[in-house]
Amino acid sequence: MDNLSTLARIAVAAPIDKALSYAVPDALAELIEIGCRVRVSLGRREVVGFVLELSRGSAEGLKNIVEIMDRAPLFGADLVPFFERTAAYYLHPIGYCVKTALPAGLGGLDGAPKILKEKVYSAGSAPGSPQGLRQREILEEVLRQGRTPLSALRGRFGAPHQALARLVELGFLQVEEQELCRDPFLRHSIAPDTPPDLTAEQQTALTPICQVLNSGKFSPFLVHGVTGSGKTEIYLRAIDEALRLGRDALILVPEIALTPQLVQRFRARFHGMEKEMAVLHSGLSDGERYDGWRRIAKGDVRMVIGARSAVFAPLPRLGIIVVDEEHESSYKQQEGFRYNARDLALLRGQMTGAAVVLGSATPSLTSYHRATEGVIELLSLKERPKARPMPEVQLVDMSGHKGEDLLSEPVHEAIVATLARGEQSIVLLNRRGFAPFLLCEECGHSFRCPNCEITLTYHQRNRALRCHYCDYHDQPPDRCPRCAGQQIQPAGAGTERLEEDLERLFPEARIARMDRDSLTRKGSHEELTTRMRKGEVDILVGTQMVAKGHDFPGVTLVAVMNADSSLNFPDFRSAERTFALLAQVAGRAGRADRPGQVFIQTYAPEHYALSCAASHDFEAFYAEDIAFRKELGYPPFGYLTNLVFSGNDTVQVAQEANRLASELLSMAGEAQVLGPAPCPLSRLRGKSRVQLLLKADSRHGMRRILTLLQQRRKTTAGVGLTVDVDPMDML
Repeated sequence: MDNLSTLARIAVAAPIDKALSYAVPDALAELIEIGCRVRVSLGRREVVGFVLELSRGSAEGLKNIVEIMDRAPLFGADLVPFFERTAAYYLHPIGYCVKTALPAGLGGLDGAPKILKEKVYSAGSAPGSPQGLRQREILEEVLRQGRTPLSALRGRFGAPHQALARLVELGFLQVEEQELCRDPFLRHSIAPDTPPDLTAEQQTALTPICQVLNSGKFSPFLVHGVTGSGKTEIYLRAIDEALRLGRDALILVPEIALTPQLVQRFRARFHGMEKEMAVLHSGLSDGERYDGWRRIAKGDVRMVIGARSAVFAPLPRLGIIVVDEEHESSYKQQEGFRYNARDLALLRGQMTGAAVVLGSATPSLTSYHRATEGVIELLSLKERPKARPMPEVQLVDMSGHKGEDLLSEPVHEAIVATLARGEQSIVLLNRRGFAPFLLCEECGHSFRCPNCEITLTYHQRNRALRCHYCDYHDQPPDRCPRCAGQQIQPAGAGTERLEEDLERLFPEARIARMDRDSLTRKGSHEELTTRMRKGEVDILVGTQMVAKGHDFPGVTLVAVMNADSSLNFPDFRSAERTFALLAQVAGRAGRADRPGQVFIQTYAPEHYALSCAASHDFEAFYAEDIAFRKELGYPPFGYLTNLVFSGNDTVQVAQEANRLASELLSMAGEAQVLGPAPCPLSRLRGKSRVQLLLKADSRHGMRRILTLLQQRRKTTAGVGLTVDVDPMDML
């Protein structure tokens, strides 16, 4: 007699490092599948779990699964090893990893977003035709269209419900329900495009990608092309080849804002395949993302475009992964499950035998170093199509600049000339708000966030002081709380003040702002970029959002304010980020037939990050910065893990950090334990913060000390520990 039961290995949404085993009741054994969500008991409470494996064995001592929460699996067995490897690498609970990967709303016990359904009508079996004219017209429409959804009939006939009900009753029509997919990008039709002729450089770069697609082997590539060199065209051609071979494509973009623009290009190129595309990012509603994910899991989708979380999309026949703007730090999740989507794209490609194409005009130094070492194949695009020149860049030394105007005289004159020619300008200032802080000119008092170790940013439009880390906000006082003085003035400048200055200086110009404060409404970014492409905006002012991947043919002038501010960040990547931002925003100018011009206002014109950006010389910047990295053993010549201790009691946090540092030091081996020391942001969201940096020359050395950490990471009550493997932000 067989006493074996169905067992399930479950990743529970709880801070537990390993999956747990549960018994599957006989009544559920035929329904459960890998990739389903289940309700399970954990201690005295119930939590959501995700089925990773099914087997047969003894159920003795195991709790039963309480409920299966999905009719169909949300991911396949092929994705399970990927989840397990990422959880192990980033030292994050496996259940939380899966929860992060899935669309919002699927990690709790409240269930998934509602599945929408729609009635669909088709021809019935009754002979003849109905008597009523309206009924005959509706029947003729259904016979002409075939299976016709109610929404289409409403658009043609208004409110045909009564007539439809009668036609079904008489047998002229039959009705069934089908799921209605919430897809925000299929509402507007897109005309097909005509693929341009490839340049010789583009064809040379495309050929090896297509060759490995035919081989079905994992191969990583780095497409390093100057801005406007046609990297996206290479992505499109390579994806077309993958689809032709019957394999799926995954395209990652660093910002939600870039997704609509890229989706439009893909819909135009792959016209007629819209129903085989899906979009995944956190800017969608829960229902939209849930519907897209289920379509992918069912195998109805061949192409997924999305932000970093799309790296987990359950595509079963993955053939190519594209990581556009691979240098962007936004591929790194900064809270919770701190994964890097670019690195996981390479891992997933390795595990599935897919080609992985990283692309950027300013590659991360780590990726470019791998390319120079032959680990990744380097594909270079040094020219723009049609021999369009790179924009001329001028560094404007602001050390002698006087007056309150943010614009230097050369920038002011250039904007005047650009407006006179009917062309567009972009002005970048990478700081939100009206001013970084308010200052009492009588006693020097500034206003700081009570929860974070940072000044409050002043927003003049809604007269508010706001913390951009914890969202604390307050109204500015009329009198200084320290000295009762009334001379409280904004200090410094943000995009809001820059916009106000531009409106004053150029009253006839149409000016728009692009930052996180001005684009809060859903779809507002897409509306603004559409206005830019139509030429309805003369001057676009904004933060780094204006630099990221946009293609505005009418822009011939770019001006950068306070370009060297990011060089002062306490981070070894500050020069890399500064160079990338300047090179990227400079590349927005002169992308069509008219030449571009760029002005960079700076107090440090001699810094190599700025001079190399001005000369469009990535190789010179790389040579300078990589030498500094090598000397200090920073990535790519070493590996880092940042341990951040946080809690309400400053002394307790410091003691806990010192305790763990002592334990790790005694067993560190080849790894270094640096610190502990207060974080640059020593207080954040009401918590005191201390960091401990682990540094090793080899991945093996880092994994060894992380294994020891895993055994000793439990901290005293009241102190939290965040483990950030391969950190991108040291604040």
